Amino acid sequence: MTPQVPQQANTSPASQKGFLPRIFFPQKNLSAGSFPPKQQSIAMLLSSLKPLAASFLRLLLSNLSWSLSLITAKLTPPRHTSTITTPKKKDKDKDNDTVLSLIPHGSWDSHMHILDPTHYPLASDAQYTPNAHLLPSALSFEKSMHIQNLVIVQPSIYGYDNSCLLSALRTLGPSRGHGVVTFETANTTTSTLQEWHALGVRGVRINLQSVGQSADPVELASTLHRYADIIRPFGWVLQLYVPLETAVVLEDIVPGLNVRVCLDHFGSPDLSNATAGSSDPYAIPGFRSLVNLLKQGNTFVKMSAPYRLSNSTEWSELEPTGRELLRVAGMKRVVFASDWPHTRFEGLDIKPFFRTVMEWCNWDEAMIERVFKGNAEDLWDVGCKK
Repeated sequence: MTPQVPQQANTSPASQKGFLPRIFFPQKNLSAGSFPPKQQSIAMLLSSLKPLAASFLRLLLSNLSWSLSLITAKLTPPRHTSTITTPKKKDKDKDNDTVLSLIPHGSWDSHMHILDPTHYPLASDAQYTPNAHLLPSALSFEKSMHIQNLVIVQPSIYGYDNSCLLSALRTLGPSRGHGVVTFETANTTTSTLQEWHALGVRGVRINLQSVGQSADPVELASTLHRYADIIRPFGWVLQLYVPLETAVVLEDIVPGLNVRVCLDHFGSPDLSNATAGSSDPYAIPGFRSLVNLLKQGNTFVKMSAPYRLSNSTEWSELEPTGRELLRVAGMKRVVFASDWPHTRFEGLDIKPFFRTVMEWCNWDEAMIERVFKGNAEDLWDVGCKK
C-alpha cells in the first residue's frame, strides 16, 4: 500500500479564494502524493505551472482594463469644461442674490425720470429727443432691484412744464413717490406750490450742467437765495446740477440758505485727467469744498449716473471719488440713485452699479442701509406732515 503523504496547505496564488476561476483549476490537490508514481511527474509539472498561469491571467486582465479605460475616455465628453464655467455662473448668481438681499426694505431711488414725449411735448430748446419711458416700466425696474420708493426728477428737456412728472405722482401717491420740479420764481404762486406739495413734490432743481450754462458767484448767490426763500416754508430740497468747481462758491453760499441742498451725480466732477484707481479726489477742482459742505450738515450728494463721468465699464476713474465720499459722509449725507432710464445712454444696464456702490461701502451693511434708505429719508424729509 502506498503510504499517504500528509496533505499540506496550498499557499500558491492560484488557490486563493476568488483569485482564479474554478474552470482553470479544479479544487483537487495537485501535489505529487495524490497520484500514482507514473503520474507524479505530470502532477508536479502542472503544479509548477499554476503560478505562471496566474501571472499570465493577471497581465491579461490588466491589459483588458487599460484598453477599456482608453475606450471610455474617448467616448466620455471632457468634464473640465463644466467645472470651469458652472461655478462662475453660480458665483455670479450668488453675487446678484447677495446684492439684492442687502438692499433694505423701504429703500429709495433718489433720482430717476419719467419721459412721455408723445403725450407731453418737449421744450422747444430740448437738447435731445428720448424714447418714451413710462411709469409702469419704471416700477418694473425698481421692483427688479428691490426698491420701493422713488424720486422723479424733472429733466431739462421739459423745461418748466412739469405736467409729465405731476401725472406720474398722481398715480404713485406721496407715500412712495416724491418729485423734484423746476419753476420760475417770478410767476409761481404759493397755491401752486401747495398743490404740488400735496402730490409729493419735495424739491426744486436748478440745472446748469445739462444745458451748458454758467453763473458768476454774485448771480448764483442771488438765484439760490431767491429759490430758498420760496421753498423754505415747505421744507423742500434745493437740488443743484452744476459743475463740481462750483462747490468752491457754494461753500460760502449754502450755510446762509437755511434749506437742505443736494448735488447731482457725485457733484459732477471733471475726471478728464483722472487715471483708473489712482487719482487723488482732492486734486479735482471743487472736491475739497464739496467735502466741507458735506461736513457742514445741510448738503447731500447723489451717488448716481457714473457713466456721465467715467468712460470705463467699471467706472474705475470714479472709484477714489466714490470711496472718499462714502468715507467722509456715507453714514449721513450720501444717497443712492439709478438715474433711470439713463437719458442719452438709453439701454445701459445700471444693475452692476448697485454692486459697485456696495463694494465701495466695503459691504458694510449699516452704511448700505444709510445710502439706500436712511440718508434718503433724511434728505426728502420722509414722514414730514408739512
